[in-house]
Amino acid sequence: MNIRNGLLRSRGYALVFPLLAASFLISAAIAQNGPSSAAATPAPSPTSAPLAPTRPVTDTYFGITVTDPYRYIENLQDPEVDAWFKGQDAYTRGVLAKIPGRDALLARMKELDHSVPARVQGINRTPGDRYFYEKTMPSEIVAKLYVRDGLIGSERLLLDPDKYPAPPGSHNAIADYSPSWNGKLVGVSVAPGGSEVGSIHIIEVDTGKELPDTIDRIRFGSVAWLPGDQAFTYNRLQKLAPGQPETDFEQKSTVYLHVLGGQVDSDLAIFGIGLSPRTEINPTDLPFVSSTIGANWAFGVIAHGTRNEVTVYGAPVDTLGKPGIPWQKICDVSDAVTNFAIHGDQLYLLTHRGAPHFKLILTSVSHPDVAHAATVIPEGDGVIKNITAAEDALYIQQTNATVGSLLRLGYGDAKPEEIALPFEGAVSIDTSDERIPGVVVTMTSWARASRAYFYDPESKSLADTKLKPLGPFGDPEDVVSEEVMVPSWDGVLVPLSIVHKRDLKLDGSNPALLQGYGGYGISIDPEFDPVLLAWIEKGGIYAWAHPRGGGELGEDWHQGGIKLTKPNTWRDFIACADYLVEKKYTSTARFAGMGTSAGGITIGRAITERPDLFSAAIIDVGVSNAQRFEFTPNGPPNEVELGTVKNQWGFEDLYSMDAYLHVRDGEHYPAILLTAGWNDPRVAPWQPGKMTARLQAATASGKPVLLRVDYAGGHGFGSTKEQVEDRYADIWSFLFWQFGETGFQP
Repeated sequence: MNIRNGLLRSRGYALVFPLLAASFLISAAIAQNGPSSAAATPAPSPTSAPLAPTRPVTDTYFGITVTDPYRYIENLQDPEVDAWFKGQDAYTRGVLAKIPGRDALLARMKELDHSVPARVQGINRTPGDRYFYEKTMPSEIVAKLYVRDGLIGSERLLLDPDKYPAPPGSHNAIADYSPSWNGKLVGVSVAPGGSEVGSIHIIEVDTGKELPDTIDRIRFGSVAWLPGDQAFTYNRLQKLAPGQPETDFEQKSTVYLHVLGGQVDSDLAIFGIGLSPRTEINPTDLPFVSSTIGANWAFGVIAHGTRNEVTVYGAPVDTLGKPGIPWQKICDVSDAVTNFAIHGDQLYLLTHRGAPHFKLILTSVSHPDVAHAATVIPEGDGVIKNITAAEDALYIQQTNATVGSLLRLGYGDAKPEEIALPFEGAVSIDTSDERIPGVVVTMTSWARASRAYFYDPESKSLADTKLKPLGPFGDPEDVVSEEVMVPSWDGVLVPLSIVHKRDLKLDGSNPALLQGYGGYGISIDPEFDPVLLAWIEKGGIYAWAHPRGGGELGEDWHQGGIKLTKPNTWRDFIACADYLVEKKYTSTARFAGMGTSAGGITIGRAITERPDLFSAAIIDVGVSNAQRFEFTPNGPPNEVELGTVKNQWGFEDLYSMDAYLHVRDGEHYPAILLTAGWNDPRVAPWQPGKMTARLQAATASGKPVLLRVDYAGGHGFGSTKEQVEDRYADIWSFLFWQFGETGFQP
């Protein structure tokens, strides 16, 4: 069911970018000095970063006064603010361009990246052995959609997102796609410039012809086909009226029913706020509707902001186009269900209620009774992450910290069997179908390239589909990874992944980069990209902390780093950093921390609490001013994870995790590079902007504080490989410069 794509895109305002994963996600050519820089001659770089004047604004929350010296930077339409951002970016790019080793580093990254014959992602399989997938060739900057009949069949190009007009200086990217049940049609969502908000296009697979059914204001998911392939449902954002607050944009989205050939403006609203007395939907909820062949039922699923637990309703699929859809509630948030799968009348639910590592329960579609559902797979040592139904069995994705496993539960079997995997690493389910036996999965590790395997239940074996071709650097023999457990401030053991050369010497001299996220119950699984070798070849250590707030160790791990317990997230990160220094993997003079998106809280509070621990830090499209986050368009859906200033405990939690408000004048902060995407729909660019201004005014270390703005990009979703390569060349050369690395000193 395509509904899972929408749910994944809705959860968290960042699905992080382990290694260079954003290079798989597509985006735009780099804009060096603003939206039209690709065509214009670059202006000379300024000799200093522009000063942001302070204009304090004070707010009082529950008797506590908060002073915000740079509130005016939140107004991105102010010409003065716009000029300040452009000046910051121009100065930053001028400084980075003068690092002597940067161009050679970028050239090596491109050599490694282009060595992969093709980047393939988003695999789908339909009956008739038809495969759909997105692919980026070495010479291309964005992924295109392809189809082939059988694994050895000739592939055909279905959609190139560049065929559609894009804003000046920008580009288009495939945000999501969904084949119809019979594989004859495919719905594709295309979005420009990293904005993530695009339009649906319907393609006839056999001819490549595009149908006239185009629908705009699409962000979460693409289409959910109904049986018969002549109609689908879709979630559409509301159209803001003049003067309506921008914080309303992501609220009150609605599910519509579209019949092919019909007028979009006449599509029937079938699931959303105020549409039925049988459903309870709030403004910040995200509704979806999908169906499954065989059960003849439709499922209305409500994602409650960024909460992982969903509410599910059911109704006969043939009632969707009729008045008074008889929705009946199947489960609610209190049932702690995060995913479900259907086989005939069997309804399998994945829940963490009374089971922090999750368990699998079973009830029926026609007569659901979650309270008395049978437990099919009880909670175990591993954490169940995902379930999917095939014709022969239910397939279950499981992890133990960062090590993945795959289980198969035959219908009617008492116990699942574990499928033998070709190597230790991460496993994820790509595609399954209730009408087809077997499943396609992807495997990778920190030191082994991604491969797509088909599991054949008859032979009980995994076979490489060859859909993901390997390059010459796909399995480097001299790169190894370690998985260790590090005691945190309170004695809790925190998983830490460390990737490095095989012959590493623990003498404290190695350059090291530690990344961390810790939010929304999202797990950072092992992932390999050959571009990372450009860092490791220079003796670099690449490490991932897995702090509380993430999902690596289950729902308790998530709850251990949320709202009141959020300080555990950055203190776990600090503990992992201390471990790397104490064990002499590196030293503080050769050490950097990094956080992306919600990881901006992690790294931001780490450097404000322990500025002595790092010589440099990267705050990558990061939440820095958490206390003001709910006043952005993406803020209200995140209140369930971060809190709200509308109540005292919520304000106190947000204040605690707000790095901007914890910057101290006269402190010796490390060198810091902040990044922002001008089209970012998840973290407004003024968040890193305000943090930049505050740090530049406060730091007494004499080390640089730089702001890099991508005017043709957003949060990273939709980033081209060129965009990602350029960004990481800037980040890594900045770090080598600060580490004193030979060949990188201006």
